[in-house]
Amino acid sequence: MSSTTDKVKGAANEAIGKAKQGVGEVVGSDKLKVEGTMQEAKGDMQQAAGKAKDAVKKAVDNA
Repeated sequence: MSSTTDKVKGAANEAIGKAKQGVGEVVGSDKLKVEGTMQEAKGDMQQAAGKAKDAVKKAVDNA
């Protein structure tokens, strides 16, 4: 995957995770809140991977 793809998927997972947490809070579903937290964390990791790929590419380009 490209760095852009990682960052876009990461942002989507973060948004969906936050939405799940909000819905879980409203309906009183601990399961949905946990799923949302996990999905948000997945999104954070995807974005970090995208940023790391950018950093490596930049370092290689500057070498």
